[in-house]
Amino acid sequence: MATVTVGRDFEITIPRKIRESVGVHPGDRLEFFCLDGRIVMVPVRPIGKLRGFLAGLDPTFLREAEDRG
Repeated sequence: MATVTVGRDFEITIPRKIRESVGVHPGDRLEFFCLDGRIVMVPVRPIGKLRGFLAGLDPTFLREAEDRG
């Protein structure tokens, strides 16, 4: 876990280990939202970079009994 200090202009520095683990670089965009009293930051990725991120995912699943008809 990393702790940061909010600056006078409400600026923070994302710790290096976290930046590197999620691949955030200068100029990247982050989306902020509140979730259960927490602040969550999510990198905004261009749609082209998402291509293939579900490769190998098994698309089959068991449906609920009421859905099987």
